[in-house]
Amino acid sequence: MNILSQIIRFIVSVTFIFSGFVKLVDPLGSAYKFEEYFGADVLNLEFLSPFALEFSIVLILAEIMLGVMLLVGFKPKFTVWSLFGISLVFLFLTWYSAYYNKVTDCGCFGDAITLTPWETFYKNIILIVFVIYLLIRVYDIQSLFSDIFAKRVSLISMLVFVGIIIYVLRYLPIVDFRAYAIGKSIPEGMMIPEDAEKPVFEDTWIYNVDGEDRVFTTEEKPWNIEGATFVDRKTRTLKEGYVPPIHDFTMEREGEDLTEQLMQKEKLMLIVAYNLRKSNEEGFKNIKSLSERALEKGFTVYCFSASTLEDYEVVKNKFQLEFDLLFCDETTLKTIVRSNPGIVTLNKGTITGKWSWRQAERVTLD
Repeated sequence: MNILSQIIRFIVSVTFIFSGFVKLVDPLGSAYKFEEYFGADVLNLEFLSPFALEFSIVLILAEIMLGVMLLVGFKPKFTVWSLFGISLVFLFLTWYSAYYNKVTDCGCFGDAITLTPWETFYKNIILIVFVIYLLIRVYDIQSLFSDIFAKRVSLISMLVFVGIIIYVLRYLPIVDFRAYAIGKSIPEGMMIPEDAEKPVFEDTWIYNVDGEDRVFTTEEKPWNIEGATFVDRKTRTLKEGYVPPIHDFTMEREGEDLTEQLMQKEKLMLIVAYNLRKSNEEGFKNIKSLSERALEKGFTVYCFSASTLEDYEVVKNKFQLEFDLLFCDETTLKTIVRSNPGIVTLNKGTITGKWSWRQAERVTLD
């Protein structure tokens, strides 16, 4: 067997397995990315948004299974051609994201590794070159040990992967790569170091000179031109600078920011429901008894949502809840916990526990 072919085969298979795995443990994260791509300001395919989770699951299983099949040598021609097809899709999406500055984090490696759009695009160029090489040298890809072994490993892997997806969709991701993982401090995640890299911006100015709109740089100081009239200013980001892991976290109640105050609480429980109209009603039945236990144990309890106060009043009255509403950005809430509703406990801003509403009876309050 050609040694170079085997090295490339290993690199491609491991890349696809790793990329698929970090999304496999958190399929809702990929679904949210699909919703972004389907949005009106990106691909304008909003009619597909209701199927974002289904697209996510199919893509994740295809990605990780093709990696496994390439590694063990199961159906090499089908596998390599499928890898070529899926790589073309990834290449287009990442080029589109980079060129038009849309969906600036494509989620190619889930939340485990964050790449810039152009970094992701260049990574996919290298990957597709490797896949094309494998297409040319497909006869070098042979089964490890035997065809029966390759077939059985592929089948068992598929069953395991489907089982993981079912589990994490029912409960929570089995591995949490996000800034809101258990043990993480929210206040620390929001801090910006003194020596942090600053963003770099470029301004262009449009002034009307002698009846004609002209574009100037800041260095040209068009405001000093006699008779020039200001029309517009456009700002372009040349360099993002340092962005803290947590940068859109607020805890507001009726316009009042309670973030700093609540981050000092030793016993704080948040019932996170990014959209109350989409929340599972069975979940609030479970949370009703949990919140009563928490209040008895001295916890401060809030519903944490992007929904309106009117929406919360409907839920609060229906389930006789005894806690108030805090407002936060919907994307941030989706990032905090992959359950609607979900449960998060904190001690002075450090996350001590996260649960799905299905696990409400298992929540420890010691």
